[in-house]
Amino acid sequence: MAVPAFSLIYREYLRWIRAPTWVISGLMSPILYLLLFGQAFDLGRLIPPGTPANVLSNALSGAPNYFSYFAVGMVAFASVTAAMFSGAGIIFDKQLGILQRILSTPISRRAVFLSELTFRGMLTLIPAFLVVGFALLLAHVPGVAGLTVSSTVSVLGAAQFLAAAIVLSVAFTALFLSFGFAVQRVESYFGVVTILQLPILLTSNAMYPVSIMPAWLQYLVGFNPISLAVNVMRMSLFGTHGYAYPAGIYLLGLLAWAGLFVTLALVLASRALRSDVSPKGSALSQAIAE
Repeated sequence: MAVPAFSLIYREYLRWIRAPTWVISGLMSPILYLLLFGQAFDLGRLIPPGTPANVLSNALSGAPNYFSYFAVGMVAFASVTAAMFSGAGIIFDKQLGILQRILSTPISRRAVFLSELTFRGMLTLIPAFLVVGFALLLAHVPGVAGLTVSSTVSVLGAAQFLAAAIVLSVAFTALFLSFGFAVQRVESYFGVVTILQLPILLTSNAMYPVSIMPAWLQYLVGFNPISLAVNVMRMSLFGTHGYAYPAGIYLLGLLAWAGLFVTLALVLASRALRSDVSPKGSALSQAIAE
């Protein structure tokens, strides 16, 4: 299965690299968020002058300033936003008959799904790590806020940061791929994922401190997979002060969400591929499309 899967991954790479406008726009979005939203929306400026520095740091989960807090949240934001487009490629392949031709070969259905998950998962990591590099670079630009990390960042912390980014990427790539296999029209797909994306992002602590949220929203934030990933990332860069659990617990919770999303995607992909992805599709596909 390895060789056919690699061929499919390489095909996806060629399709991606041959669309430079799509590539550039995908990489520019997180940069614009950091340059515009991150610089303009500074909650630290709302703190009255003379307030002890530790007050702001405690509110921002150990981050020295709001931009640093926001930049780490943007890593998750960029991953989820990039993953949102994963399922669209599946729908285009169905409409153009490409997926049907792939399924006519001896390649297994599982290899088709895993190749999509592997490549799209890696692809969503590019804007995520671009955010980190660009935010660190901004810290050296005069008059511009940048990402400031703790001087005690360890190898373990860096590994936890990387693990959280990868698991989050795989989780949401699988989730959005599942919708791509389930629906037949790209309009239906973006309608579904757009409805899901904003609530998932806005019920997380990616952009706003949990302490300023109402109690009922704080409860939801605690179970949000984006929040779990961001907690691990911030603990890796800013220290563990103010968190209820160690990083390993948050990472286990994130792994549980990833397992759930991958399982859902496997089930929906298997059903869609067993039906040979005909124009009418399965009953599930028709129900969601309608």
